[in-house]
Amino acid sequence: MQLNRMMASVAALLVLAGCGTQSPQQAAPRPPAEVRAEIVRLLPAKTVDRQGWATDIYAAFAAQGIEPSTQNLCAVLAVTEQESTFQVDPTVPGLGKIARDEIDRRAAKAHVPGLLVSAALEVRSSNGKSYADRLKAARSEKELSAIFDDFIGMVPMGRTLFGSFNPVHTGGPMQVSIDFAEQQSRNYPYPVDGTIRREVFSRRGGMYFGIAHLLGYPVSYTDPLYRFADFNAGWYASRNAAFQNAVSRASGIPLALDGDLVRYGSIMPGSTELAVRALGKRLGMRNPVIRDQLDKGKTLEFEDTELYRRVFELAEQADGRKLPRAVLPGIVLQSPKITRKLTTAWFAKRVDERYQRCMKQTGK
Repeated sequence: MQLNRMMASVAALLVLAGCGTQSPQQAAPRPPAEVRAEIVRLLPAKTVDRQGWATDIYAAFAAQGIEPSTQNLCAVLAVTEQESTFQVDPTVPGLGKIARDEIDRRAAKAHVPGLLVSAALEVRSSNGKSYADRLKAARSEKELSAIFDDFIGMVPMGRTLFGSFNPVHTGGPMQVSIDFAEQQSRNYPYPVDGTIRREVFSRRGGMYFGIAHLLGYPVSYTDPLYRFADFNAGWYASRNAAFQNAVSRASGIPLALDGDLVRYGSIMPGSTELAVRALGKRLGMRNPVIRDQLDKGKTLEFEDTELYRRVFELAEQADGRKLPRAVLPGIVLQSPKITRKLTTAWFAKRVDERYQRCMKQTGK
C-alpha cells in the first residue's frame, strides 16, 4: 500500500511538473482556415474582397513566423484602417500639386535650377503625354511613383539629376516606408514585380512589409499603444522617449522626447548624448562607453545596458517615484500630404481606439 501511494504521488508530481513547463508559445498553431475566417469576421463591414485581404494578411504572418493571435490581428487591422480604410491604393486630394511643390522644394535644396526641372517635366512620356500633365492628373501615390520612375528613366540624366526627388516615401494599405521595405526585402516570399517599391503598392507587399514594421521586432511593452507609436516614429521610439525623459529628470536638462538617442551617421553628439555625458561622473561612465551603449538604442538589448539601468536609478532617486519605461514620443508629423498639425501621440491614440473596438468585437 505504501509503495502504491508513493508511486501515485510521484505520478502526480510529474503531471504537475509537465503542466508547469508548458507555455502559451508551445500551444499548437491554429489552422490557416481558422485564422483567415477570424480575419474575415474582424474586417470592417464595407471592406471589398474580404477573402483576398484575409489571404494576404495570413500569408504575411506565416511567412514571417509572427503569431496570428487575435491581439496581433486586431493591431494590424487597426493600423490599416487608420492609414487607408482598407484601400490598396488610396487617393490623395490635390496630390499632383503637392507632388510638384515637393519636387520644386527638393530641387531648390539640391541647387537644381527650376527652369531645368520645368523643362524636364515638359518632355513627352511613354504614353504620349508630358510628365507635367501626368503629374497634375495623379490621384494616388502608386500612380505618382510610377510616373516618377518613368520620368527618371526617360529624361536625359534623369537618374543622376532627379533620382532622389521622388516625393513618395510611403505607400500601400499600411503606408509603410519604402526605405524600410527595401531593407527588409531579403526574405520577401513573392516574385518581385520590377522593384520592391512597386511591391509596397500591392496589397500583398504592403501588408507584408507593414506587418513586419508593426510586429517584426521584440519589445517589452505591455500596452500595444506604444507599438502603434513606434509604427509612426520608428522602432523603440516609445522606449527611447521614456529613456530621454529619465535623462532629463536626472540631469535637469530639457530634452525633446523624440526617441532619437544619437545622431546616426555622425560622430557629433546630439542633445540626448550631451545630456547623458553631463551625468558621466555620476554614472561612472566615460564618453566612448556612453556612445557605445546609446548606439544600441535601436535594439531590445539597450534595456540590458548599464547605462539604461543607471540612468533610471538616478532619475527615480531625483523624482522620488518609479518612472515609465514607455512614453508616447512628442513628434509633430511632417509630410507634404499633411495640412494640419498632427502628432505621433495623436496617431497612436487613434489607432488604439480602433484596436480596442476590434478587441471588443472578439469578446476578449
